[in-house]
Amino acid sequence: MNNGEKQHTGDLYLPGDSQIMERQLQCLERLYDYNATRPFEQEKRAAVLKQMFAEIGEGCYIEPPLHANFGGRHVHFGKNVYANFNLTLVDDTHIYVGDNTMFGPNVTVATAGHPILPELREQGYQYNAPVHIGKNCWIGAGVIILPGITLGDNVVVGAGSVVAGDLPSNVVAVGNPCRILREVSERDKEYYFKNREIDWTKL
Repeated sequence: MNNGEKQHTGDLYLPGDSQIMERQLQCLERLYDYNATRPFEQEKRAAVLKQMFAEIGEGCYIEPPLHANFGGRHVHFGKNVYANFNLTLVDDTHIYVGDNTMFGPNVTVATAGHPILPELREQGYQYNAPVHIGKNCWIGAGVIILPGITLGDNVVVGAGSVVAGDLPSNVVAVGNPCRILREVSERDKEYYFKNREIDWTKL
C-alpha cells in the first residue's frame, strides 16, 4: 500500500507524501474560498460546502471560519447540522456526523494521531482513526473529540470536555477526560435549563 491508501487504514504513514500534499492543497483552496464568503452569500456558502465535503445534507450551516486539514474532503454530515465559529475538523480520515447535531464554538474533532515513540515522530509518521458522532447530539463550546471515538445518538457533551472514550446514546457527559454525568431523563421533559420550565404551549 502507498501512503495515500494507508491514510484510511489506521496504519502508520507519511503525510508529507507529495501526492497527499497535492490533494490537500487543492482542498484547502476551496476552504479558503468558503471562509472568504460574506454574510449575505448564503447560497454561495451552501454550494461551496457541497464541493468541499464528502457528503453534506440539506439544511446544514457552518459559521466561518471553518478549519479542516483536508477542507472537509473526508467529512460526512447528515441533515440540519449546525456548527458555530471555529469548528476544527482534523479530517485526515473520515468524520461522520448524524442529522440535527450541533457544535458550539471552538470545537475540535481530530482523526489524526502520532506515535508515542520519538524515533517514529522524528521521521514524521502519523496514523488516523475515524470519528463517528450520532444524530441529535450537542457538542458544547471548546470540546475536543479524539481519534477513533464513537458517540451515540442524543449525546450532550459539556463545554471544555476532552472526549477520549466512546459514549453511548442518551447521556450527558462532561470533564477531562470526559465521563458520563447522567442519562437524559424525564426531568429534561420539564426543564430546559436549571429550574427554567419548558412551556410546551408556546413551542
